[in-house]
Amino acid sequence: EDYLQGLGTFDVVYSWGVLHHTGAMWQALGNVAPLVNRGGQLFIAIYNDQGRKTRMWTHVKKTYNALPSRLRWLVLIPVFLRLWGPTTVRDIVRGHPFKTWREKKTNRGMSPWIDVVDWVGGWPFEVSKPEEIFQFFRDRGFELTEMKTCAGGLGCNEFVLRGWMKRDDKNLCVE
Repeated sequence: EDYLQGLGTFDVVYSWGVLHHTGAMWQALGNVAPLVNRGGQLFIAIYNDQGRKTRMWTHVKKTYNALPSRLRWLVLIPVFLRLWGPTTVRDIVRGHPFKTWREKKTNRGMSPWIDVVDWVGGWPFEVSKPEEIFQFFRDRGFELTEMKTCAGGLGCNEFVLRGWMKRDDKNLCVE
């Protein structure tokens, strides 16, 4: 917090898929808000809260990270089969074996296996519903200008917010 306060303010603040891995997501979101100039933009992507599925993934991630390195495959193999099995079968049936694997590597820069390791190992892991992010930042003097949701599914909801109110010395919004 002290470090961020010493940075000043900016017209663009960008944190894509990071703040939900801090272990204190709401505090982290609150810490970036004062960095945005009045009229500036905040770009963030935050994992979507899927309810029961999120609780299941939380359990998987905690289990994986609690295991010794040599046993983590016990979690990775079933997750890999769950996430990539249907896609692989679909590609084979369509006559394009591993087409999606090759495209995935091109688009994200990592193989499907590394993508699964990245997903399962991503801990801490926090989530929110789009309306929670909207309300949180509205209460801090921001307006939502763009939003792309993952339609209730797995992944990040993406937000562009504009700071429209000035802030006093305590980072509280004033008209």
